[in-house]
Amino acid sequence: MTIEEMKIRRKELGLSCRKLSELAHVPFGTVQKIFTGSTTSPRYDTVQALAKVLSGKGKRYSDDEQDTMDISKVNEAQPAYRTYSISPEGYGTFETKRSIGNKTIEDYLALPEGTRVELIDGEFYDMASPTTIHQSIGMEICVALRDHIYKNDGKCVPFIAPMDVQLDCDDKTMVQPDVFVVCDRNKIKKTRVVGAPDFVVEVISPSNSIIDISIKTLKYKYAGVKEYWIIFPMEKIILVYDYTKITANGDVTGKSYTFDDAVPVSIWGGKCKVDFKNIYSRIEFMYKMQ
Repeated sequence: MTIEEMKIRRKELGLSCRKLSELAHVPFGTVQKIFTGSTTSPRYDTVQALAKVLSGKGKRYSDDEQDTMDISKVNEAQPAYRTYSISPEGYGTFETKRSIGNKTIEDYLALPEGTRVELIDGEFYDMASPTTIHQSIGMEICVALRDHIYKNDGKCVPFIAPMDVQLDCDDKTMVQPDVFVVCDRNKIKKTRVVGAPDFVVEVISPSNSIIDISIKTLKYKYAGVKEYWIIFPMEKIILVYDYTKITANGDVTGKSYTFDDAVPVSIWGGKCKVDFKNIYSRIEFMYKMQ
C-alpha cells in the first residue's frame, strides 16, 4: 500500500491521525508527518503497521464512534485464522486472530485452468499477473541463488513462480511464492512442494501488498520458513526477516536494505549475496517504460 493509497483509505474510513496512531501503535508525530507529506520515505516497519490497520473494509467512522471503535472492525477484510503475532521494531506486538475458512486444496485444484489465486487458511486470494519489473527481479534473484548452489555443489533446489507450495502440509493452504529455496528434497513432489521452504522471496505488487506484508509474513514464520525477503521494486527496498533469530517472546524484526546493497542470504551464513545494484543496472530501463 503506497502513501497515497493510505491517505485515500484513511479518509474512506474516517480515521483521525491520532486514532490511527493508537490502532497501529505508531507514534502520533510519525503518523502526522506521513499524512501531511513532510515525511515521504517512512520506514517499512511503519508502513507495515499502518497498512495492517488501513487494509480493512470497515465502514466510515465518525469522530464519536472512533472513541469506542475496536481494531477488529477495521480488519474485517482479512479473513480469520489462527492466532499469530509479529513485532515491528519499536511498535509493540500485533496479533491476528482468525477462524480457518472452509476452502480446501480440493477446491483449489477444481478451479478453472489459468485461475491465479492462492489458498491461505481456507480463504482464496486473487493474484494479479506480474509486471515485467516484478518478473525480472524474481528471475535475477533465482539465478543468483541457483549459481551459488551449483558452485558449492549444494543439495538445495531453487524455484520460481508459478509453483504450488502446500505450506502447512494440510488441506487449507497452497501458496505460490515468487522465489523460494527448498533444502529438504523429501518435500519436493512431482506436482508441488509439501512443507515450508527454507527461503522465500515475494516481490510486492500493488494488488498483493497486504497479503505479502502482513498475512504471509506471519504464515511463513509459523510454517517454518527460515528466511523471508519482501522486495519493494518501486521504492527499491528489500525487507529481510531472519526467522532463526526470533526473540524469547516470539518476536522478529525485519532488516532493511536498498538496491545499492548486496544482501546476504542468512540460510547460507551470508556466503551468498544477492547484488541488487547489479540487478537494477540490468533492468533500470524497464522503470522508464510505459
